[in-house]
Amino acid sequence: MSIRKVLLRSASVAILAALASPALGQDAPADQAEGDEIIVTGIRGSIRESIDAKRNSDVIADVITAEDIGKFPDKNVAEALQRVPGIVVNREFGEGERVSLRGTAPNLTKTLVNGHSIATADWFILDQLDSTRSFNYLTLPSEIVGRIEVYKSPQADVEEGGVGGTINVHTRNPLDLDAFTVSASAQMVYSELADKIDPQVSGLVSWKNEAETFGILLGGIYQKREIRRDGVEVLGYSNPGGAAGTNSVPLLIGSALFTQERERYGGNIGIQLRPSDALEINITGLYSRFGADNYNQNYLAWPDRAIADGGTLTDTTIVDGTVVAGTVTSLPGSRAVVYDAIAREAFAETMAADIDLTYRFGDNSFVHLKGGWTRANGDTVDEFFFETAAPGSFSYDLRGRAPSVSFTSPDPTSPAGMLIDFARLPTVQSDDEEKYAYLDYQHGLDWGPLTALKFGLKYTDHDRGSLWMSTNGGAFLPLQCGSVACTAADFAGGPTPDDFLENVREAGTLTDYWMVDRDALERIFRAQPAANRTRFIVPGSTFQVNEKSYGGYGMAMFGGDNWDGNIGVRVIRTDQTASGNILGGPNPTDESPFGDFTPQTVETSYTDVLPSANLRFELSDEVVLRMAAGRTVARPNFAQIAPGINLNGTTLTATGGNPDLQPFRANQYDLSLEWYPDRETIIAAAIYYKDILSYVVNGSTTEVFPGQFLPGTQPASCTPTTTPGLYDCPYIVNRPVNGPGGVNKGFELQLSRPLWAGFGVQANYTYSDAEADNGDPIPGNSKHAVNLTGYFENDLLSARLSYNYRSSFFINIDRAAPLNQESTESLDGSLSVNVTENVALTAEAINLTNAKIVQYSGTPNRPRAIYDNGRQFYLGARFRF
Repeated sequence: MSIRKVLLRSASVAILAALASPALGQDAPADQAEGDEIIVTGIRGSIRESIDAKRNSDVIADVITAEDIGKFPDKNVAEALQRVPGIVVNREFGEGERVSLRGTAPNLTKTLVNGHSIATADWFILDQLDSTRSFNYLTLPSEIVGRIEVYKSPQADVEEGGVGGTINVHTRNPLDLDAFTVSASAQMVYSELADKIDPQVSGLVSWKNEAETFGILLGGIYQKREIRRDGVEVLGYSNPGGAAGTNSVPLLIGSALFTQERERYGGNIGIQLRPSDALEINITGLYSRFGADNYNQNYLAWPDRAIADGGTLTDTTIVDGTVVAGTVTSLPGSRAVVYDAIAREAFAETMAADIDLTYRFGDNSFVHLKGGWTRANGDTVDEFFFETAAPGSFSYDLRGRAPSVSFTSPDPTSPAGMLIDFARLPTVQSDDEEKYAYLDYQHGLDWGPLTALKFGLKYTDHDRGSLWMSTNGGAFLPLQCGSVACTAADFAGGPTPDDFLENVREAGTLTDYWMVDRDALERIFRAQPAANRTRFIVPGSTFQVNEKSYGGYGMAMFGGDNWDGNIGVRVIRTDQTASGNILGGPNPTDESPFGDFTPQTVETSYTDVLPSANLRFELSDEVVLRMAAGRTVARPNFAQIAPGINLNGTTLTATGGNPDLQPFRANQYDLSLEWYPDRETIIAAAIYYKDILSYVVNGSTTEVFPGQFLPGTQPASCTPTTTPGLYDCPYIVNRPVNGPGGVNKGFELQLSRPLWAGFGVQANYTYSDAEADNGDPIPGNSKHAVNLTGYFENDLLSARLSYNYRSSFFINIDRAAPLNQESTESLDGSLSVNVTENVALTAEAINLTNAKIVQYSGTPNRPRAIYDNGRQFYLGARFRF
């Protein structure tokens, strides 16, 4: 083990020891007297502020507050949100990117920044093509965040779009800070699997004048991290009745090595004017760019193809209709082994700018205007897709902890015998943009229990588009290396890392194979004749959606002794214009190497009436009872409503859109009981019931589409057309449809309390029972979720250790089959030592237990993937003046 591994792993030991050892000081942490009031700072101050915000909320909500500038409780906003009852995340690439709330999929949670929607973008090519509405938190630096509110019950004046709930992220305002504030942090991050150390820095400067009528804030970040993910994958299963007769066989079994350089930089600006007690103007801007170049290599056995081409399957073991072990021998000239090397230049970018004006008059009355613009781009600028294949023989076994494959031929450590089978150079551009304007008017009243009336109007104009262009795979071959055709050896680099799959493998798991040199791959691809590198639009994955929504709300606020509430209705009209391309059609008007296609535009409109009510009762000075009811709506993902279809010629599966798709709608009911024995303690229980009127689900059909293949490489089920090289192939097509409804119901338990001598605890448990009326599983729902955080704090030391668990869940339909994930858990820690009043040394660790991601297809007998992302360690310093 290297010296830096020893040093950085010791950071995790220090974090654990800080929580396990006796307190370094027995006095109350970070308390200082100011008159008769105790000012509590640090972790306890953050918890107190969050509890106060929850208690005073008009809706059923939870709140996370940063301890101080640059001291958000996790490195990533999504990671911090998983500490909230009812929220879970998935760390498929080592850190949380999206959140699921109360048993719903991520796209059913609405994310706002300072009260308005923010455009979202994705770095991974498959996510770019999906064009989901779920916000990718990797593009939102935690350093700029001051507070996050998680609304779990609807309210008429809160933006629609979240059946699961709504998350409102607040950035910092200069008039809320000291007159002149400077803060900065500098860290080195060590990624264990990649064995790399990278820098991370952030800073903030805030100033306001003496009269506190004008302030300006500037913040900036730079983060870099090299990651590696080791994985064993089974990319789908054949349908019974195919090549294996009445039993299913795995389509592809591979050992995948994924590497990525993550580089994020950005900044934010806040200008705040308060020329009088009546008028306040906020101008904010945000920019974040997430560089995401990545490289994926996968050496795969191809049982389904070898058998379909006439090969043999012997020595089989069958469990529940799946051939989980066997020996495959292919015929000469067929395909039994395939090796993919895919290098991607990619990034995700988010920007936003808005102006917010509030004019107050009289008691409890104001006019509020807000307008702005937000845009995001998620692009794969170039994808260098290289594939070799060969006949061969191998034995496989899926019954162990990890799938194993033993190759008789060819030799995985040598490119000899591997023929260049496929090559392409596509690009994907995904754009998301919205312009918006809001008007709110509240008029305070003194009419008995009626305290105010509030009205509002809204208008948004949203554009989402995806452009996929690619070289013609057939014309890109043969690849030329100088004056001769390239061979696989021209791309060969070194072997896989010595510790590849060290934490995953079973006896027989493939851990050693020849790798493609990325520099050679890109150099050779760029050197091909310009005519071969010409890109064409991929019709089925290119679309444009314009979505205009306009409407408004009315809400009455009322209250009396020890009670208050609101009741209102929000009415929203949605107009959608979706344009895409249909392969074929009765009268195709455009041609491409991928088949003739017909452009199509479909217009759809619908109106939603969304009533809501929230009541709060103070049963005593310490106990609060809340009740809420309302109707919510969440629109489908943009790719789901676009006409068109995306074909996978390797597996003969496809995904298509449905422009007539209606949104998710739900009636929901909430009850919460909260006990506040003191300002730093909460014990709460909440019950929720969501009657989902219709789920958007994937329906599968078999449809015939044209496919282009080199002679002898086409699947056996494809039939030739009159055009050479073009075949008609039966595809299993997944299209979204409005399926039956269902119910999401459950409860949450929550506790936060200081204990003794600087120690404290935060804990919560969520039970979520989600089921469709037809019995289908619900994406994103984990029945059990647990969060447990222990902390210690005194004048010298601040330490936190957080454990998170979510039970198994259904992800979605993938490759025409269910994709599920086993239960996951993580243990993260942080440690801060105050060297002076202005300087602190910091250490943080993520995934201390080195937990793995394990996925399967419907049943554990059908493994899909095991991923090892390793641990991450951070060491650095924080400054504030």
